[in-house]
Amino acid sequence: MAMLTVRNLPDDVHRALRMQAALHGRSTEAEVREILALAVKPEARVRLGDALAALSRDMGLTNEDFEVFDRVSDKAPAIPLGFA
Repeated sequence: MAMLTVRNLPDDVHRALRMQAALHGRSTEAEVREILALAVKPEARVRLGDALAALSRDMGLTNEDFEVFDRVSDKAPAIPLGFA
């Protein structure tokens, strides 16, 4: 895991971090890790399948619209790529 050093942190900010950490029942270092993680990582990840389903709903597509793929798609298994 990476390490991070924060220099010149004002005393009042450090005190507030320690107080907040105590309220959450964790160390100041753990509190800072949690704050940083929440700041840079979205709370709810966008999942590709969910995004595509929402897009098709917004466009008004139905299951019947996709049945055409079952009728016309090639059922033969794909041939893996070969690197010679």
